Amino acid sequence: MKIERLSPDKIRIFLTFDDLSERGIQKEDMWQEIPKVHDLFTDMMDQAYNEVGFDATGPLAVEVFALPAQGMVVIVTRGKYDQHQYASMGEDEIPEEVYEMEVTLEQSDSIVYAFNDFEVLIEAAHVLRGNITEAGKLYNYKDKWVLYLDPEDLDELKHPSLIAVLAEFGESISTTEAVLEEYGKVIIPFDAVQVICHHFTRQK
Repeated sequence: MKIERLSPDKIRIFLTFDDLSERGIQKEDMWQEIPKVHDLFTDMMDQAYNEVGFDATGPLAVEVFALPAQGMVVIVTRGKYDQHQYASMGEDEIPEEVYEMEVTLEQSDSIVYAFNDFEVLIEAAHVLRGNITEAGKLYNYKDKWVLYLDPEDLDELKHPSLIAVLAEFGESISTTEAVLEEYGKVIIPFDAVQVICHHFTRQK
């Protein structure tokens, strides 16, 4: 489980399938309200508080993105409530809606990885080259290089090996193609892996 603080009121949690299986949770279980999923969320909030100081008190918006063969990304955003209004109340007196969670679940088959350094992306592209012939779109988004791969352009049997390489060099993100198109800048619209390999050599 990896936790990153995005802002004072927002965190991102990356769960691997190992994190889920250790708790006896299948990916499909995340779509259900069952005790072990609630226990997982409690563990996540405890770890978020211990690691990054994120206090989950207040209304929470929870977005869960299922990623192919990688795990899940959970975005937790803390809402606002009037602290003065509840300051004199005990915990049992605080209305339930203060702790209310709004959960959004989305599943994406797309493979999307971000790279902080273009040289690292070049290295990854050369490693991927043998498995990817015609696929990939490259964006610049929030000062990162984002490689977007549509599974329909890839051999499904090669997904695990591709993701293993991408995970070694980059960071899995849940950003959709629509968001990248609207807010990012398209750098290489087609066959990004091959284009990068053709124009840039690996560092020696």
